[in-house]
Amino acid sequence: MAATIAGSGGGGENAKHTAITPTENREAMAAGILELFKPAVQEVDERVRLVRESQLELRHQIEELDEVLKQLGQSREPPIELDPYVKKLMNSKRKIAVISNIIQNAQDRLSRLHLHIAKTSAKRKSLVDFPGGSIL
Repeated sequence: MAATIAGSGGGGENAKHTAITPTENREAMAAGILELFKPAVQEVDERVRLVRESQLELRHQIEELDEVLKQLGQSREPPIELDPYVKKLMNSKRKIAVISNIIQNAQDRLSRLHLHIAKTSAKRKSLVDFPGGSIL
């Protein structure tokens, strides 16, 4: 809702100038910031999703290897000492679970941030569209 300002120019001509209201300026800035951050948030979200899938696949492979090593250890006397390797695998499995939780929490925070930005943008847009706060 741009305000029109009538002024007198040189030679007595009436010139109309369109002024941008502070609300329109804020809305334009909010929309610009949203558009600026949206690709970055989407890229981070996609990378987090890919890392999470990779972590889950790695976790699955470690669990399979852990099972094979347990079966090997139970079936006969191992030709080499496997306990240190089994412990390393268990530690890796635990670390992957921790990292997976951290990544999931980061993805959840990004989703909440994206939702908050969308809500704030919609709220500001509604305030611009209906300056009195009422649509009646």
